[in-house]
Amino acid sequence: IVCLTCVVPLITVISISVSSDSYIINHGYSILPGKIDLTAYKYLFLYPKGLLRAYGVSLFVSLGGCAFSLLVTCMFSYAISRKDFIFWKPFSLFVLFTMLFNGGTVSNYIIVTNYYKLQDNILALILPYAIVPMYVLILRTFFSSVPKEIIESAKIDGANETYTFFHIVIFLSKPAVATVGLLILLLYWNDWWLGLLYINDSKIFPIQLMLNNIMTNIEFLRTSTMGIASSSIKA
Repeated sequence: IVCLTCVVPLITVISISVSSDSYIINHGYSILPGKIDLTAYKYLFLYPKGLLRAYGVSLFVSLGGCAFSLLVTCMFSYAISRKDFIFWKPFSLFVLFTMLFNGGTVSNYIIVTNYYKLQDNILALILPYAIVPMYVLILRTFFSSVPKEIIESAKIDGANETYTFFHIVIFLSKPAVATVGLLILLLYWNDWWLGLLYINDSKIFPIQLMLNNIMTNIEFLRTSTMGIASSSIKA
């Protein structure tokens, strides 16, 4: 049942995309397509360059951002999970503080554009999500459950902190790392807000921002057409 609730909406969307507008208006949405109409796909493939470029940007941001964010998040979480790390308390407090308070959109925009100089830079789609406090706490809790005896045994055998982290702690925490990695990947893939704020160059539009602009333009045209038709009727 759970699988069906995830799959049926996807099948319905595909069915709608290949159904004619008249059929949808008269019969509504359905899992099986009615009158086949591929006009939407023909329109897309008339000018595929922009669409393919947007997909490429989204793939690069999602995969590259996920790898970078997961690496930074794991290292930071492991550091504050070690009670023998002298700064684990202030760093943990820093994470908790940022969960409760933030500077808001205006301050973030000023920092990214005026100080980091990332306007119209693809890094503006990656760096703001490099560390998410909630994911840090999840991994820190999991890393804390790794038996300290294993880490101490690795030290006795001559392993340094880097080897212990990548070959022992990460290996034992693969389920948590994989879960957080999936959440980070979805965060990057579904995001359009960062592109709307920091990207004006259409060459580096992610697919989500491109679709948002298309929907906004369609709504604007629909509203304008209705307004013109209403004015004509009154006249």
